[in-house]
Amino acid sequence: MTDALKTFEDFTPGRRFDFAERTLTVEEIIAFASEFDPQPMHLDEAAGRASILGGLAASGWHTSAVMMRMLYEAYISGSTSEGSPGVDLMEWKRPVLAGDTLGGHCVVLDARASRSRPEIGIVRMRAEVTNQRGELVAVSEYINMMRLAEKGADHADG
Repeated sequence: MTDALKTFEDFTPGRRFDFAERTLTVEEIIAFASEFDPQPMHLDEAAGRASILGGLAASGWHTSAVMMRMLYEAYISGSTSEGSPGVDLMEWKRPVLAGDTLGGHCVVLDARASRSRPEIGIVRMRAEVTNQRGELVAVSEYINMMRLAEKGADHADG
């Protein structure tokens, strides 16, 4: 593989990108919640245990932010990504508790050339985040806009 960025042509249906694992700590759960989602079950262990979540739980938005970082590290940072027009699906399936280790993957669902911007491809993806027991904790389906390879130029996968 070269140092070239992955272009639209590298995102073929079925292609999978695995996530590096990340363990969520008490401190980061409380820090995120303090700023963005200060509900008691995200700020206090006793309140979390008393809730239906069963312990100090990351906000779903925190889980989504961690997923975004995993996506960035798995493929976005080495690609010609031009961003996303939005998210079609975002589901939080299970609580993410302090000490949980998250992993997972994303897969290309389909890819097509943009009708209005010939230099851009539209890549529909599905991301699945799991905990250390392999349980699904979050799912997202979204679109990435990727630049096409320049004519005659190498791209990451040949």
